[in-house]
Amino acid sequence: MDFTLTEEQQMLRQSVRQFAESEIAPHCRRFDEGVEFPHEIFRKMGQMGYLGITIPETYDGAGMSFHDYAIIIEEIARIDPAIALGVAAHNGLCTSHVYRFGSEDLKRKYLKPLARGEYLGAWSLTEPTAGSDAGGTRSRAVRDGDGWVLNGAKTFATHGSVGRLCVVFCVTDPEKGKKGISAFLLEKGMAGFRHGKVEDKMGMRASDTAEVVMEECRVPHANLLGKEGMGFVNALEILDRGRIAIAALSLGTAQGAYEVARNYARERKQFGRPIAANQAIAFMLADMAMKIEASRLLTYRAACTVDAGKERVTRCAAMAKLFASETAVWVAEHGVQILGGYGYVKDFPAEKFYRDAKLCTIGEGTSEIQRLVIARSLMESV
Repeated sequence: MDFTLTEEQQMLRQSVRQFAESEIAPHCRRFDEGVEFPHEIFRKMGQMGYLGITIPETYDGAGMSFHDYAIIIEEIARIDPAIALGVAAHNGLCTSHVYRFGSEDLKRKYLKPLARGEYLGAWSLTEPTAGSDAGGTRSRAVRDGDGWVLNGAKTFATHGSVGRLCVVFCVTDPEKGKKGISAFLLEKGMAGFRHGKVEDKMGMRASDTAEVVMEECRVPHANLLGKEGMGFVNALEILDRGRIAIAALSLGTAQGAYEVARNYARERKQFGRPIAANQAIAFMLADMAMKIEASRLLTYRAACTVDAGKERVTRCAAMAKLFASETAVWVAEHGVQILGGYGYVKDFPAEKFYRDAKLCTIGEGTSEIQRLVIARSLMESV
């Protein structure tokens, strides 16, 4: 594979970078400290086509490739990982699920406002007792006439309180285990559907994370996404691609943290010379750059594999997500170390990258789950 960016992709990168630096960067600290969801930024991103990146133009999407998608996420994360997380969740989870598994009626009704950014989407699989073991879902959906009645609670849903639409997973046939789980599309305003507690997080504070609660929530049968009982299977397909987006998010986070550390090391003088001239600092920066470039290659390879459509992306997506997310944490931590005391105060963005980076190793499958996915894939290929 050739991961060299085309002229159009180079222009895309420059356009997203300019947007992030001019529209997002001046407000990052305020969003983070105030736990403020950036509604106006998302409105502008919708106008730019960043909220329907891979959705066909037929549904008012941008019709871009998955490689383009990775570039956009990477560039936004370079400035603010929390906002990039929202873009990834909206595009790669909710909107992607509606596009891939929704009926044509659901697509016509909901995809256009999702792609234009008029509606924000949430996707909620995790429950208080079903995290890595998502097959342990307890939320129930019971058939009732021409619809379903849903009861249960979800947790850690990105856009759980600000989203207009939410994909939820409920058990429809307890006897079938994982093949008895189905997916439904809920819309804010449905009776019995509400958000619960909004989480107060260590990092990614401008990203909305909340509980989703269903109490005798009646949902039309038309809002079933995909076939009954195929919700969990479909979720795994969505997560494969979603992990590539988190790899791109991790890549951008690492790049941003690295640039802060590199620029500081060039300017900060001790003992009469820039600290970058000291081998201890220079070697740290070299390792940062090497790990970031390796993350970029893994991420772009996974994204290009999706575009090629020739093979399953499970293994390469897990590898990209695992390596890039752990790189983001490593780079961010060493960035704080290079800045020393200044890395520990909020006047510099190093500490924010450090706090934000950790979620990359947790969300959409922990590092431990990624290793399990990779190992299983290797054994299947023996």
